[in-house]
Amino acid sequence: MNSKKLKCKLYLFCKRGLQFPIPLKNQKEENNSRGIHSKLIFHASFNDTIAEIRNLKIRLPSSPSDLKMDFDIFNFPPNGELIQKVEEIKKFKLNPYEGKKHCQSSIICAYDESVNKFQGLEGTAYLTSHSLILHGEQDFIPLNLLTFYFYTRSRSLTQNSKFVKYSEDHETDSKRDYVFDRKSLLVNNIPENSIAFIDGPLIGGQMSAYTLELNDLLLKKDVIPVFFVKNSTSNLVTDNVKELKGRYNSDMHWAYRYLKKGERTNLFKYMAQANRRFAKIFCYLKAFDVSPHRIEIDVKTYEKYVDKIPALFDLIYYLLLAQGDLKNPQIRSIAIAEKYARSTLKLINFVQMMKDLGIVPTMNQERFAW
Repeated sequence: MNSKKLKCKLYLFCKRGLQFPIPLKNQKEENNSRGIHSKLIFHASFNDTIAEIRNLKIRLPSSPSDLKMDFDIFNFPPNGELIQKVEEIKKFKLNPYEGKKHCQSSIICAYDESVNKFQGLEGTAYLTSHSLILHGEQDFIPLNLLTFYFYTRSRSLTQNSKFVKYSEDHETDSKRDYVFDRKSLLVNNIPENSIAFIDGPLIGGQMSAYTLELNDLLLKKDVIPVFFVKNSTSNLVTDNVKELKGRYNSDMHWAYRYLKKGERTNLFKYMAQANRRFAKIFCYLKAFDVSPHRIEIDVKTYEKYVDKIPALFDLIYYLLLAQGDLKNPQIRSIAIAEKYARSTLKLINFVQMMKDLGIVPTMNQERFAW
């Protein structure tokens, strides 16, 4: 999928929040019976941040590096508690035919993001495309938010600036802005009584509280939030189940060996002792003969929708089969959201914009595109 195929309307937001629709050439506004419209939204500070970078003569590389907002490196503290009695400890076979029926009768949304990182002499810039898609009657309906932030440790650059941000830790502050923007996009645009598939963990270190807040706000709209993790090295199960301890490199290693294709493990509950709210219900699901996925839901979500949870796993399995990507297995909904996230970044020739501003890369960025 390339940028020419994106069916969206470009909205520029002025400082007062007014919207000026600029239709993309040869594109029509896409909508469905629920009144959901596809849009590409620029954050209110987007143009102002670019202008201040130009005025301050800040140098950034012309070639960005792709960055994945991966919070899974932040695991639960080692004194957490694994409670196994959510379900009987066994394998559960999944039914893709039931999953297809559930897909056809449900309102389904999915979220992913794509981030370009520009490492310059004066600081670090992040261009992010937040991508939300809705399963339409005939097609996927996208809504994307583009944000641009610049972080620096130089107080002289920020003292007279509203949009260039002072930061002692660029990575942490960029992730904090990321979760705020993600929350705004999802809470304001996900339809009520829907299922929301979100790429990334429910609990992720310093950002855990923000994700739990997002989950609570979605529950108020009768949305079922479901979080996806792949390629994890965590040992939530294998470090806490006596029979498994020391036998496997990670939970993913155990689940891959334990499960057959089209099966999931029983549900586990994990809780941090230091903060009992930092808890989740999760299982591992294997669709193909590759590394499984970890599927996570909040405890409140589980308690509210306990009768619907089994059908969710059939739906997830069906969407994994529908995508059918053995090299990068993920549910079709999130895969489509990821494609829109990457494609919307390409709608802006940011590399050319950097060149037009006379922005100069650091030496390592010129050599290694970092």
